[in-house]
Amino acid sequence: MTTETAANAANHAPTAGEYIKHHLGHLSSHHQDKIVDMSIVNYDTLFFSLTLGLLAIFILWRAAKKATSGVPGRFQAAIEILVEMVEDQSKQIVHGDRSFIAPLALTVFMWVLLMNSMDFLPVDLFARSMYWLGFGEPHLRVVPTADLNGTIGISFGVFLLMIYYNLKIKGGGGFVHELFCAPFGSHPALWIFNFLLNLIEFAAKTVSLGMRLFGNMYAGELIFLLIALLGSTATWWGFGMHLIAGSIWAIFHILIVALQAFIFMMLTLVYIGQAHEGH
Repeated sequence: MTTETAANAANHAPTAGEYIKHHLGHLSSHHQDKIVDMSIVNYDTLFFSLTLGLLAIFILWRAAKKATSGVPGRFQAAIEILVEMVEDQSKQIVHGDRSFIAPLALTVFMWVLLMNSMDFLPVDLFARSMYWLGFGEPHLRVVPTADLNGTIGISFGVFLLMIYYNLKIKGGGGFVHELFCAPFGSHPALWIFNFLLNLIEFAAKTVSLGMRLFGNMYAGELIFLLIALLGSTATWWGFGMHLIAGSIWAIFHILIVALQAFIFMMLTLVYIGQAHEGH
């Protein structure tokens, strides 16, 4: 490489800000300049969410199909520990029929865990792969839970389940009565205040559920990008710090990934469990 070619390559190399901005962009239907834009379809979030959701279902189905009454293998033992943990939590939180709720919580845990775990893959793995295949260097994010559109979508599904179980357990009349008569009382002068408070409660549950997961995973993804920048420096110090910091953060991030999946599952159970109870 000549001196002029090397200089041109250096001039065209992305800055730290450009590198991070590029990796925080989505493979979308059109340009996105806001964190949340309901008019945009993030194809990467949809693809990886659906793929990992199907993978979670396949793993659980495979475990159920291969389950034996004898000495379990490591795979069966791990799934059984997970099933028992979810079942114990659902017993304590949901007082009613759990034939659908417990498997739902197990699926939610596995799904969110797999989506969070995508953060452990090398930052440039998919982008470089697409570049080598001749697709250029597209915007591509592989962690669906680091996209607020994705986490709010999942939490909206939990909101629909809350409404469904409120209607199923309390009936249409009982649910409407609770909306207008709890928690302050059934006096007509308090109906509007009760109704507004209940609307705020449902909205707060839905938004906070999605925001909590998004905030933790987005921050983790951003830290991985900053660590990746250390490795881009052409020095032994930068490369060494990249390996050390990356290893430490990856080990610590294992706890975050599992904890966030557990919290999301627990809050799903809590919100559905509250639908089984009255104010």
